[in-house]
Amino acid sequence: MSISAILATRSSRLILTLGLIALPVGVALWHAWQEWAYRTALPGLTALTPLEAAPPSKPVVFNPNGIATVLGFAPQGAAVRSAEALTLRASLVSSQGQSRALLAGASEARFYSVGDRLPGGSVLRRIEVSRVVLWRNGREESLVLESAGQYLLPVTQADAPKAQPASTYLRPVAEQP
Repeated sequence: MSISAILATRSSRLILTLGLIALPVGVALWHAWQEWAYRTALPGLTALTPLEAAPPSKPVVFNPNGIATVLGFAPQGAAVRSAEALTLRASLVSSQGQSRALLAGASEARFYSVGDRLPGGSVLRRIEVSRVVLWRNGREESLVLESAGQYLLPVTQADAPKAQPASTYLRPVAEQP
């Protein structure tokens, strides 16, 4: 091998090695220059000051009457007397949801149940023992049962027949032959 061949081989290896090192370094420098140019072109950002926290608010007092009003109910005993031309004659209250109220108008008396529309346009909302509650013009109104004392006979402890002791004993039907 000649010296020129050895030098050519060494120089080509050196050039190749320097090229392999210079290529990534050049790409990194080019990317750094691009980033610097981008950041200098951005407008200056102002530093934001932190907002002050609002003072804690006092808790609102629980108001069941307000909630009842929102749901369409009137507070207990605050239902307005109804302006309907009806009178409550009787109320039949059932625990199984079959309550009925006898309402009398100018021409007729009829039984109504909860949810029925009345002749004046109101709706029967609740039936209670001594009154009915109507929904009329967006509010509750009540029809009160007239005084029951003038229609019923007074209850007396008069001559109620006394129970006589049984003199014969009956056997159940199932035990008979």
